[in-house]
Amino acid sequence: MLRELEKIVRQAGDIILTHYDKYDIDINIKKDGSPVTKADLDSEKYIKSQLENYFRFPIVTEESPVSYEDRKNWTKFWLIDPLDGTEDFIKKNNEFAINIALIENSKPIIGVVFAPALNLLYTSELNKGSKKNGKRIYNNTQRKKIIAAESRQNSTNATKKFLSKNNISKVIRLGSSLKLCALAEGKIDIYPRFNGTKEWDTAAAHIVCNEAGCKVLDIETNKELIYNKESIKNNFFIASRKDLSYL
Repeated sequence: MLRELEKIVRQAGDIILTHYDKYDIDINIKKDGSPVTKADLDSEKYIKSQLENYFRFPIVTEESPVSYEDRKNWTKFWLIDPLDGTEDFIKKNNEFAINIALIENSKPIIGVVFAPALNLLYTSELNKGSKKNGKRIYNNTQRKKIIAAESRQNSTNATKKFLSKNNISKVIRLGSSLKLCALAEGKIDIYPRFNGTKEWDTAAAHIVCNEAGCKVLDIETNKELIYNKESIKNNFFIASRKDLSYL
């Protein structure tokens, strides 16, 4: 299955890059105030068509959400962000990605994250580990001087207060799901997220983190984030090495 997904995200990445290379990017604003581009829509169209050809599971994407009434009894489905980090795409900083996750019983069991402008491919499957561009990754760092990641586009005062309270001074700013992927490969130790994300923003990179020795904890439940909730919004969370505790 991963082999087919890798082909799909790479081709979707090529579709996105054809728009990225243009001088002007066609931008519209959705009802929630967030931007959407032709690249988002073309990537979604291609990914959905390919998943429907290869597999039989239902599909939820950022641009085509499904009501809870229709999906509440699903045990297995695709959860997709066809262009995660649209603001990064618009600002042309290369830090956008495609996220595809297979969810089973509220947990991701397969995840693929591809950053086409950077040619970075992260893949993971339950109990089979995580890889970056085909090479195994695992966060086994034992750093005492903690390195954190912060959103490049959506930093908050709550995050700054958390970092200050915990004496974390070294912070790397990244876009999209690449923050969680940086945790999985040991570039950072913690990623606190205290403002809005949706399930499709985190699911694929979540399993990449879990299979690389990290955790993604809901700060309200102190348990791993879960998926296919009535609200597609995630609670605030802290992703970190398993040996660290901040809740």
